[in-house]
Amino acid sequence: MSDTTPAIEIRDLHKRYDGLHALKGIDLTIPRGRFFGLLGPNGAGKTTTIHILTGLVTHERGDVRVLGRDVVEEYRFTRRQIGLAPQEFNFDRFFPIREILVLQAGYYGVPRKEAERRADDLLERFGLTGKANQKIQKLSGGMKRRLLIAKAMIHEPEILILDEPTAGIDVELRRALWTYLRALNERGKTVLLTTHYIEEAEALCEEVAIIDRGEIVALGTPDHLIETGGDRYLEIHLTRPPEGPLPAAIARRDPHVDGTRVVIGSKHPRRIAAEVMNALYASGLEITEVRIVESSLEEVFVGLTGHGIDQGPELAPPAVPDPAGAVEGEIHEEI
Repeated sequence: MSDTTPAIEIRDLHKRYDGLHALKGIDLTIPRGRFFGLLGPNGAGKTTTIHILTGLVTHERGDVRVLGRDVVEEYRFTRRQIGLAPQEFNFDRFFPIREILVLQAGYYGVPRKEAERRADDLLERFGLTGKANQKIQKLSGGMKRRLLIAKAMIHEPEILILDEPTAGIDVELRRALWTYLRALNERGKTVLLTTHYIEEAEALCEEVAIIDRGEIVALGTPDHLIETGGDRYLEIHLTRPPEGPLPAAIARRDPHVDGTRVVIGSKHPRRIAAEVMNALYASGLEITEVRIVESSLEEVFVGLTGHGIDQGPELAPPAVPDPAGAVEGEIHEEI
């Protein structure tokens, strides 16, 4: 397999639920080793997409490949390459958490001795060693979330898919998970993160696809999306209104002047700030305040979709059966 083979390729992907067009021909290419974010509100199509990737849902039309292999025709290969941490907890309540990890590794053919070694390593990494012999009912919500990610990693997959991994956990744990996921990605793992937290996508993802109502409405790095879809400008307040023409360094940038306020639109307002301020000082104008205004990814999202990320459609697809039966338990997730 070539290193240039994308981790994930999706072409013209469609899916309907009882007449609801959940995915409307989406296209995505995620290179190997990329930290990729799928950003959108609940009901946008994020979870349906990853369920198709992992074989939990069949697609109506399109081509879906993992490391160059078709997810339907070569499902045994593709499922081994992916570790999925779903939104909902899906643990067997009758086993201690260390045994949960060991059993999960066994489903992928990992010998028990090696599975025990991996389980102990993951429990230590996630700060769960002291809970190794506890059953799931004894864990806090944050501990369960960490265990869910450990369970997805026990067979050492090439691709880690995290469906809203920090939903419902406190800020401190969220930041700790971010640190761990960054380190994991730096070691070469491809990470696909679905989230409706704008801050999370900006902090972690090298590339982001914004999905809304089953369609990809924007794709690029967070900075690129902000640069192309948001407002950026330099705003300077003076002690008095300018008299006569502004200096050439400012006039050529098509400024908007409103009394003592000068506003200059720019894709890179920080880069031009020093030149503009020096030109104003050189012309005898005194500055009282300088503001650099840059849209956030959230503002870009609103501009593209016409609504906030927490205002997506409320949809309820049918429950998705787990093909492994008792391995994963029941999954009831949003589209």
